[in-house]
Amino acid sequence: MTQLADRGAYGTLLEPTTFRIERRLPGPIERVWSYLTDSDLRQKWLASGVMDLKVGAPFELVWQNDRLTDDPGKRPEEFGEEHRMTSRILQVDAPRKLVFSWFETGEVTMELVPDGDEVLLTLTHRRLSGRSGLLSVSAGWHAHLDVLAARLAGVPFGTFWDKWRALKEDYTRRIPE
Repeated sequence: MTQLADRGAYGTLLEPTTFRIERRLPGPIERVWSYLTDSDLRQKWLASGVMDLKVGAPFELVWQNDRLTDDPGKRPEEFGEEHRMTSRILQVDAPRKLVFSWFETGEVTMELVPDGDEVLLTLTHRRLSGRSGLLSVSAGWHAHLDVLAARLAGVPFGTFWDKWRALKEDYTRRIPE
């Protein structure tokens, strides 16, 4: 990346199955780390699930996207009220790096770098399968990270599902087939 990302910046496809997105977030780094690793804080922007921050430890992510914002908007038909996924911790370097599995084959890396009063979060999702999954995950990470930025800044986010839907359309145009 040639410059640090602003809130709302689009992610990029590094290779056909690797998506990367960055966000500048209000710090300090320990506060941002807690929003990545603490179930009660993580459920406010992504998904709940207690993590034992040890390499090899399993954990479950539980998404309830209708609860992320005061007005979630209309949930797409392909999504249920709740979604669960079993993951495993692959690497931990608190408070700078967290790597975990995504289903059986994928991998998510979250890296934090302090920058004055802010923290640069770089999220890399590797081994995404299929165009449909790539587009859904890209829009999902973008929307969820925007919710995280809003939570950390103490500002309202808006309507989650409307934002996700618009982002999926944007990524469909931005990411070549």
